[in-house]
Amino acid sequence: MTRLELRRTTTGPTTSTIARTGTALQKVDTVLVKTASRCNLNCTYCYVYNLGDDGWKSQPRRMSSEVLQAVIDQVGELSHRQDQALSVVLHGGEPLLLGFEGIERLVEGLKASLREDAGLHIQTNAVLLSNKFIDLFASNDVGISISLDGTADIHDRNRVDRQGRGSYDRVTAAITRLLAHPSGNRLLTGLLAVVDPSSDPVEVYESLKTTGAPSFDFLYRDGNYAHLPFGKAQPESIEFGTWMVRLLEHYLADPSPPRIRVIDDIIRLILGGSGQKEGVGLNEFGIVVIDTDGKITRNDTLKGAYSGGDRFVSEPSIVGGRLREYLNSAEFVEYFNLQIPTSPICQTCPELGVCGGGMPAHRWSEEHGYANPTVFCADQKLLISAARSRLSAAMNGMSFYEVLDRQVSA
Repeated sequence: MTRLELRRTTTGPTTSTIARTGTALQKVDTVLVKTASRCNLNCTYCYVYNLGDDGWKSQPRRMSSEVLQAVIDQVGELSHRQDQALSVVLHGGEPLLLGFEGIERLVEGLKASLREDAGLHIQTNAVLLSNKFIDLFASNDVGISISLDGTADIHDRNRVDRQGRGSYDRVTAAITRLLAHPSGNRLLTGLLAVVDPSSDPVEVYESLKTTGAPSFDFLYRDGNYAHLPFGKAQPESIEFGTWMVRLLEHYLADPSPPRIRVIDDIIRLILGGSGQKEGVGLNEFGIVVIDTDGKITRNDTLKGAYSGGDRFVSEPSIVGGRLREYLNSAEFVEYFNLQIPTSPICQTCPELGVCGGGMPAHRWSEEHGYANPTVFCADQKLLISAARSRLSAAMNGMSFYEVLDRQVSA
């Protein structure tokens, strides 16, 4: 499953003071519901199945009726008991493998139980996204984010099915089908692409743009100091940063661009604003994951650090337990505080407010645990420097093309 990049439903800091003082965490931004533990694709870079964690093997294939009802009841209660709006994201595996009846029950149940301002979304590879599902999502205001890595060649290099066949044609057909729906433009929130540093970022951008999606996001491949991301030669190398700078340049030169969430956030942060997505800036996110068996877990990207990295020691469950009460536990607050970059290198870095130390899973090393800069530190410094250079020049009255021609220093 492609990692979901989480965004706030509201702006401004949420729980920073609470977490840093050790007081019980009261609010969450996102509840990730893993409706199915298996996937109909076998993406080479997937942190769930192909980075060493095997927790999925002990999970039921689909959420049971009992777990679905507990999610509907307890997440609905949580949304009414906190001031801040939250979002619920159906995830996997591939969430649509739950089947139409299960998805219908969950979506309609959540729509009825959640507070009116709560968000409801699904992150899908879209292979199973039929008109029947689209009608259901339209009726219940479910935003749809789709994983697509760029051109057919790039996408099919890594996003293959269980028979080794590429999925590009099926995914783009689903996007076309979605946008042909009367509510399609409202439902499609964006595309999620994983960066392949050997690809051409301009080709990737232009290919994604032809789909008509309103926004894109780009994710670095998962990895850490113990297991470097594929395509990264060493922690100090800048393959991903170089790729992102070329993307930045093309994006800024486009007279009719879509939104690119990660670049937009970096620009906002440089200008003194607030980031809206996980992984950049110092905003903190209250993220709860409900696994397929009903267990409450940490952010599932932590699977990429080590096997079982997403599990709480106490193994709390939404079945027979109370989700809201668990958010008051010391164990949950300790997990929440993993977001805070603790490396001395990060703490003294002038770009900490923009970079934020990166995703916790990307900081992991066997020697220091999470107390490291992100393994993409050099890449992020290069990208932030490029963005600063262009913004500074633009503010000093240079023409747009003069801004783009400026040399970027690492």
